Amino acid sequence: MNYALFINWNPDVVALDLGFFAIRWYSLCWCVGLLAVYWLMHRLYRQQKISEEKFEPMFMYCFLGILIGARLGHCLFYEPGYFLSHPIEMVLPIRHLPDGSWKFTGYEGLASHGGTWGLMFALWLYARNMKLNIMHVLDNVAIVTPICACAIRMGNLMNSEIIGRPTDVPWAFIFERVDMVPRHPGQLYEALCYACFFFVGWWIYRKSMQPSADNRFPQVGSGFYFGLCLFLIFTSRIFIEYTKENQEAFENGMLFNMGQLLSVPFVLLGLYCMLGGKWCKKLAEK
Repeated sequence: MNYALFINWNPDVVALDLGFFAIRWYSLCWCVGLLAVYWLMHRLYRQQKISEEKFEPMFMYCFLGILIGARLGHCLFYEPGYFLSHPIEMVLPIRHLPDGSWKFTGYEGLASHGGTWGLMFALWLYARNMKLNIMHVLDNVAIVTPICACAIRMGNLMNSEIIGRPTDVPWAFIFERVDMVPRHPGQLYEALCYACFFFVGWWIYRKSMQPSADNRFPQVGSGFYFGLCLFLIFTSRIFIEYTKENQEAFENGMLFNMGQLLSVPFVLLGLYCMLGGKWCKKLAEK
């Protein structure tokens, strides 16, 4: 095997060290993704003549929904045995050490599936409190969400986490902090997919906004964009999981790993919404 063909990957996890405070690449990627979503959503609201008063609270709803959902998702889906016996560590970024002391660790473990459920619940609360149509809100968020998902996966790449399986493809990465084995850059595969999905959704939305009597592109509020986002992201996730290492040991004996199993409900919900399910039509009429 010619290791000279592969990409040696070992970036510093810290993007900026101020001495008294360090900014990690992972945190920076999260912030970039959230700011991009904030700016794009603000643009959508202006285009659709939705008031500033109804837009401003959205960021906090989404931020808390994603963070809480992603954290609980990791604890309950991937390490339930540990966290159910250490429930305080689900909420606080600490770890109880064998000698009885506590260590600040940050939130080590965020699950995208849990973050999606948390986001959906937070958007339901937001739409209810702001007196907005829930399908309209979900469609708008779905148009811009893939760009944030892309940024988060780039953060995983900078952390050398969620690594791929060993391979000899020419673009394999050698994650030096993990081992010296060439592996699929699964994080990069996902990031590229999500970036493409963003441009697809944005292009369809732009077409739908063009004034035309025979414009057949789906309108925001129909549930199509919400369904498209779920279907594309989680279908790609099912296939990309085949190139990634399992995150937990208990997944090794499973026909489909946890990431794939958790993706199936989202794929089915996405198809239902794209095909104009009765549930979506009723919500769109409210």
